[in-house]
Amino acid sequence: MIPREILKQVRWIEITTRGLVNEVFSGEYGSVFKGRGMSFAEVREYQYGDDIRGIDWNVTARTGSPHVKIFEEERELTLMLVADVSASAEFGTRSRMKSELAAELCGVLAFSAIKNNDKVGLVLFSDRIEKFVPPRKGRRHALRVLRELLYHPAEGTGTDIAGALEYLTKVARRRAVVFLVSDFMTAGYGRALSVAARRHDLVAVRVGDVREEDVPPMGFVEFEDPESGERVVVNTSGRAFRERFREIREEARERVEEVFRRSRIDAIDVTTGVPYDRALRRFFEERARRVR
Repeated sequence: MIPREILKQVRWIEITTRGLVNEVFSGEYGSVFKGRGMSFAEVREYQYGDDIRGIDWNVTARTGSPHVKIFEEERELTLMLVADVSASAEFGTRSRMKSELAAELCGVLAFSAIKNNDKVGLVLFSDRIEKFVPPRKGRRHALRVLRELLYHPAEGTGTDIAGALEYLTKVARRRAVVFLVSDFMTAGYGRALSVAARRHDLVAVRVGDVREEDVPPMGFVEFEDPESGERVVVNTSGRAFRERFREIREEARERVEEVFRRSRIDAIDVTTGVPYDRALRRFFEERARRVR
């Protein structure tokens, strides 16, 4: 039985994001992603003017005459939301947790896809695959996806992005639009990200909080890593600590951005306490310019 509070939250997100979906993102979503997927249609004999890169050498060898593969533009797409539900997502100092921000943003994307008559699927992951919701159409299905994002009790605490992407390749055989939503506070996922980016239209959404970039001077404070459970006491008012903390966070950010560049994927940065529609709008506008 799903708690009434969760159902109210799902309904609230649907209502509050409806304007974004109807007025902004549904149309931009369609113009940016529609028609970008191609599906195999048939093999036929080569005709003058055909692209030789499309030659099917197996059929050509078997028949003795050149044949080419013909592809057609897909009329509908599949949107896959791959969302990090590890323990670090349950952090936030600006009106909401990172997990709540991620859920609302995913809701906007899901309702935009449904409005464009596309399918929406969901993969929740921590240091394991927590939940898989197969892609389907319709408002009720989008609401189910949103409920899982808000309600699913994670069993793992760590983060395994590589494992989530490898699982995605197994369940999403055809090319899909994939939004990978995480704080990316882990390592070892570069190769899996590159492989997934070649198979899908992959977009990274990095969810953060301002206090993960800069700690205010509060004297001696005990910090706990939510994923490992490790605890440490530091003097947050000390100049050396504050400077080193900012250096470490900047180095981590640069490493993540370098992984994104090598994989040639787009990235969206959102932060708790800051309206996410601005970041989404910039992303759609930039993608639309490239498509044109």
